[in-house]
Amino acid sequence: MSAAEPPSVTASYAHAVLSATARGGGGSGPWALPTDRLEYGEMRALWDGVLAAGDAGPHTGLLVGDRIRPEGLHILGHLVLTCASLAEAAEAAERYHPLVSQAGTVTLDRRDGVGRIGYRPTVGPPAMHPQQVEAVVSSMVRAARWIAGDDWTPLAVSFAHPRAGAAEPYARVFGCAVAFDAAENAITVADEDLDRRRPLHDPALNALHRAYADRLLEGLSAAGTVAGGVRRWLDRAALEDASPEGPARQLNLSVRSLRRALHTEGTSWRALLDAARRARARRLLETTDLPLDRIAPLVGLSGATALVRAFTRWEGLPPGAYRSRYRADTPRC
Repeated sequence: MSAAEPPSVTASYAHAVLSATARGGGGSGPWALPTDRLEYGEMRALWDGVLAAGDAGPHTGLLVGDRIRPEGLHILGHLVLTCASLAEAAEAAERYHPLVSQAGTVTLDRRDGVGRIGYRPTVGPPAMHPQQVEAVVSSMVRAARWIAGDDWTPLAVSFAHPRAGAAEPYARVFGCAVAFDAAENAITVADEDLDRRRPLHDPALNALHRAYADRLLEGLSAAGTVAGGVRRWLDRAALEDASPEGPARQLNLSVRSLRRALHTEGTSWRALLDAARRARARRLLETTDLPLDRIAPLVGLSGATALVRAFTRWEGLPPGAYRSRYRADTPRC
């Protein structure tokens, strides 16, 4: 997708929204396969119909998101089910959310002992109803509970829009303080919750899901976001000398236009480069025995000290500890 083309949403999510309404119907639509894509205008029209129904109320979006099942999030839902921790699931959501919807971006920011999982629409406020945002955020909390257990609660939840309706349903769904008219839509999670490892998980199945998701993400490139094109360029780039000129040239954009498009999509060159460094550092730690001073230049960092500092910010623990824990958790053939 060029910067001017509309974002799309996977049909599996559209079906999931219809199925999760109070009527509980199976949902129908002109989409033959769950992998079909809807233009965002179709998704908004679907929500208009849901919210205009006689049984709809001010908390419909909140409740729809809480009822989303893994298949409603396409491959991302099944990938989350095989993640070893909430941090790993949040990283997957950050990377693969475009497979569910290109109408918003998911980010993970960790600092001061907490992580903030943010959601930012890439369409203007008039085009996305606040209840759609509430559905996305409550579905992310529900997905976290697939990993952490049904009784898990975040530290806090915030929304950028004002509250509609009573406060009690929000407290019941989230189990924590919920703020409105905030700076961002976000879920705040304690670092210890993000990093707690599941006693049972399947890294081999997780790797298969990731490989499939990567293929789908690559296939979306012709109709994808500018951010998606930059991510795919970074996946193959030598990060030690990566600059925005490379993906801009590949996408037939000027650097200025690329930066503007990324800003419109809720991200930036710096954020995407940081995410690529994080992903590559994890992969090298998991699959090689290279020392830190050899890994650092491969991810575009100046040396082992810079790698330790950056990796600890990304994952909440230093790279040596991450490598040891990964190998202890991964079955050997």
